[in-house]
Amino acid sequence: MEETAKSQQKKSCANCGAELNFKPGSHQLKCEYCGYEEFIEQAKSSFEELELKHYLKVVGNHAFTETIDLLHCKNCGANQHVEENYKSLHCVYCGEPLIKEDIEKEGWILPGALVPFQLDGKTARNIFKNWVNRIWFAPNKLKKAALDPESIHGLYVPYWTFDANLKAAYQGERGDYYYETQTYRTKNGNRTRQVRKTRWSSASGSVQGFVDDILINASEKKRREIPAKISHWNLKELVVFNSKYLAGFVTEKYTISLKDGHHLSFQKAKQIAHSWIRRDIGGDTQRIHHADIKLTEETFKHILLPLYISSYRYKNKEYHFYVNGQTGSISGTHPYSFWKIFLLIVAVLVAIGLIVIFAQ
Repeated sequence: MEETAKSQQKKSCANCGAELNFKPGSHQLKCEYCGYEEFIEQAKSSFEELELKHYLKVVGNHAFTETIDLLHCKNCGANQHVEENYKSLHCVYCGEPLIKEDIEKEGWILPGALVPFQLDGKTARNIFKNWVNRIWFAPNKLKKAALDPESIHGLYVPYWTFDANLKAAYQGERGDYYYETQTYRTKNGNRTRQVRKTRWSSASGSVQGFVDDILINASEKKRREIPAKISHWNLKELVVFNSKYLAGFVTEKYTISLKDGHHLSFQKAKQIAHSWIRRDIGGDTQRIHHADIKLTEETFKHILLPLYISSYRYKNKEYHFYVNGQTGSISGTHPYSFWKIFLLIVAVLVAIGLIVIFAQ
């Protein structure tokens, strides 16, 4: 039996034999050497929503449908898969070297869908470079990193998505504002003011509806939490999973199990239910005393979403810059150069001193 999974098969150029990489913003593979392009055949059917209850019962928390070659970062714990041959590779999150000989085969639930990269590496590097150039007092090391073509990496991040029919019976209170005129004394005499008060009344009922695509990051946070600012993808652009889209990029394997992801999704479903209940109660404010929330016909997908990451260290502290690989939205942290700030302060003080001297 052949052990090599589909997700690990290399894609060779039919013209020159070099490896093909996915061309962002298209449904094609491209050879960087001779320019040959190959279309990725699209699946005739849409991606499948898997029945959650049955899947958890039959195959367990850490079930897998395929095996994948993974490099485990000993520094930050990220599990990374690379679709191409390489001589050297560093962890996309912390920059630690990854050793090819440390590759291990692990099982995973095969992704059902992914959002392909829309931005190529050159565009992402230019975004990073422009961001660095706008930073006042950026250390020279950071500016050099922005010029290094190896400083930014394309990464497919794993997510769970959950769908369900939600129904919630509730008991609570509706609050309606009203105002009373209050008289108070000042040194200039009596004054009046309007004081807002709330009239409460009992409320009960039920709400129901379909909850679509509750998105759960399937990678443990630790030191590599993806900023909420850029964690928004248009899931309408999901396509059926095809390993050819991974060529030329790093793919991270989930470290949060399906069972744990489901638990986290219920907390989000609870928030959705409460927002529906508050809207159903109406009034100016609401109190929810009890809500019996039930989810039925639950389904899930394992999906991959595109992200560019630059990881760099300055004075033993880790910094990250992120570019959403679909929308181009950015977020990042950066250090400041003490000496650049110090020299500016000195220059300002010298300038002020010279002005004072010449003014006398």
